[in-house]
Amino acid sequence: MPKIKSHKGTKKVFRTNKNKVTKIGKPSSRHNTGKKSAKFNRSCRKGSTLSRADYNRLKDII
Repeated sequence: MPKIKSHKGTKKVFRTNKNKVTKIGKPSSRHNTGKKSAKFNRSCRKGSTLSRADYNRLKDII
């Protein structure tokens, strides 16, 4: 039985620590930030965490 390969694109987006908390970046924070509000740009720097349900769905490919 072959090994399941991890999805390389997904691996670059999510960061998992030892407590299985998965950190992700906020969407809409990459480009065209000049027209967005400063409050929105600050909140995008913090990132967010993946929910437990989404983690269980994606844990095989991370």
